[in-house]
Amino acid sequence: MAVEKIFIERGIKGAQLEEFLRRKFERADYSHAEIQRTTLGTRIIVWAFKPGLVIGRSGKKIEEITNEIREKFGIENPMIDVREVENPFLDAKVVAKRIAKAIERGINYKRVANYYLIRVMEAGAVGVKIKIGGKLMGNERSRSQKFRAGYITHAGEYAERIVDYGEAQASIKPGIVGVQVKIMKEMPKEVEMEKEFKVEEQEKIGEK
Repeated sequence: MAVEKIFIERGIKGAQLEEFLRRKFERADYSHAEIQRTTLGTRIIVWAFKPGLVIGRSGKKIEEITNEIREKFGIENPMIDVREVENPFLDAKVVAKRIAKAIERGINYKRVANYYLIRVMEAGAVGVKIKIGGKLMGNERSRSQKFRAGYITHAGEYAERIVDYGEAQASIKPGIVGVQVKIMKEMPKEVEMEKEFKVEEQEKIGEK
């Protein structure tokens, strides 16, 4: 089998496994999973805000899910490692899902978005951007609206390395509403150095 085909099949299987875990652990505020292939088998690291709901009583739920993954996806010796999302307001996937659920409950999307802007920034984020799109107000045409607070980068290395991204969908009577969330947890060191340099430069000018 060609190397390209192997990577494609792994990518498809990974996406299917991600969707499977998301549905299984929805009540646990599931964030995402990481797949690591080892000599002993395949380690699946599951990140969730409520790990107890993933593990189940006496680990019974984990055992059931492990067996299901083995049969459904043909993964030999899957090992599930459950880890806790310490602060859900700094996890873009959890925030996106919570916003979608609030919209499904009938809460105004602007109110929900502004609430999470505040909570994410209070949790210590450098910046956050929320995009909500769809038929937001009854029978009107589909449109999108963006909400933003703080500083956030959108492209390049920083966007890939330090910006957490999450998306979810809300199913309401007028149709599907998409939710996208970006959270920047730390300021790039280069940006901080540039700010410090500018401050020092201004101070020197002031002395003259």
